Amino acid sequence: MKSFATTTRINAAPAVVWDLLVDAPGYPRWNSTVDRLDGSIVLGSKVTVYAKASPGRAFPLTVTALELNRRLVFSGGMPLGLFTGTRTYTLVPQGAATTEFTMHEGFTGLLAPLITRSIPDLQPAFDQFAADLKHASEAKA
Repeated sequence: MKSFATTTRINAAPAVVWDLLVDAPGYPRWNSTVDRLDGSIVLGSKVTVYAKASPGRAFPLTVTALELNRRLVFSGGMPLGLFTGTRTYTLVPQGAATTEFTMHEGFTGLLAPLITRSIPDLQPAFDQFAADLKHASEAKA
């Protein structure tokens, strides 16, 4: 299974980091990898991400897990589970004012071996997302 992941230590409490992650309209202000994110980040809601890596392309996603200040999961893909991408953000407290942030995306489904061949290397965008989140969280803290 093809996947991408990044982890960074952020000098801010999980609640500060969380506030940025669940503020859909605010993504373009701090996240240089996203043009915009439409919708509301609440459990079961649909959102649409417009990533700079794929100009003009919309990625419809569903918020499939939401644990306050701990975990956020977006999933999207093809019907019948033929291809699914699942992106998970995890926040782990490291003391009162430090957070370990991890972002992981994996691809599954019957068509995953075929489709993932055409997915470019997302690692630079993952690393940039984490760096942007670190910078914005620490500035806010």
